[in-house]
Amino acid sequence: MIGLPSLAQFDRAAPVRIWLAAHPADMRCGFDRLADLAGRVTDQDPTSGHLFLFRSRGGDRLKALYWDKDGYALWYKRLEVGVFRFPRIPGDAASVELRASELAMLLDGIDLRSVRRLPRYAKKK
Repeated sequence: MIGLPSLAQFDRAAPVRIWLAAHPADMRCGFDRLADLAGRVTDQDPTSGHLFLFRSRGGDRLKALYWDKDGYALWYKRLEVGVFRFPRIPGDAASVELRASELAMLLDGIDLRSVRRLPRYAKKK
């Protein structure tokens, strides 16, 4: 019998980490300014291959910056209706790490502030 993969399996399958900047960014920023911002707010190397997400002040635009082997790639989405519903971010955090499943929900219009994870068993290391 073939079982369906869990969200946790999807999340662990991708070695790429996803970082969301806590504060809105100027959507006029291009590759270099976003790369600089990514490094400052996440303490990660922007050329690491990780995905760095930046939101607009109004919440209807989202930019994703990543390093693609030989240069930066930039993905930009503007919603025609509505806004993205980002997760709650602690007041002092400059960024938060998202799971791949959380990014998929965010892009699909699910309010991440209302999503709550139930406790699960985790083997102690």
